[in-house]
Amino acid sequence: MSKEIEIECKNMVTRRDFCRLARAFCIAEHDFKQQENFYFDTPDFALKHKKSALRVRKKAGCFQLTLKTPEETGLLETSQMIGEKVFQKLKNGSGFPEGEVMEKLMELEVTPSKLVYFGKLTTKRAEIAYKGGLLVFDHNFYLNEEDFEIEYEVSELETGTKQFLKLLETYGIPHHPAKNKVLRFYEAKRSNEK
Repeated sequence: MSKEIEIECKNMVTRRDFCRLARAFCIAEHDFKQQENFYFDTPDFALKHKKSALRVRKKAGCFQLTLKTPEETGLLETSQMIGEKVFQKLKNGSGFPEGEVMEKLMELEVTPSKLVYFGKLTTKRAEIAYKGGLLVFDHNFYLNEEDFEIEYEVSELETGTKQFLKLLETYGIPHHPAKNKVLRFYEAKRSNEK
């Protein structure tokens, strides 16, 4: 189990700018690793209304349950590893694992048994160290959507933001702040249901 503060700058980019920036940083196709994000909320979006999100990330055969909640700066990520059988029970609505994530949900006054599975977002991700932070290249697929984003994970927001904006400027990439993945997923889901 772990808790950490996530501070990141995010920018949506075109396929062309994504590929151009990846080439500039010598990132090859084999550097991208696939991960799947499975999203959960209550039918009335109790987590979304609290600016929070719950997901299970499957990566290299492992499952990590993560609850993201807002902090003064960034998001608090409360995570725990779970097994595939526990993941399947959660996905099917037949049980929520005990642990720090459940405790944090209870603090938020969100009943774990009311959580339902909403869908999956797949990401091909490459990461490299950059000026004291982590530069992340994400190619995302969800519902009938495909998008590209660049993230810069940092320990200090103000300095990180300056470095990230300078990077975008250096490569002539327009500043288009990205909504987080779960919000983009929910917007696409709502759009598809109309």
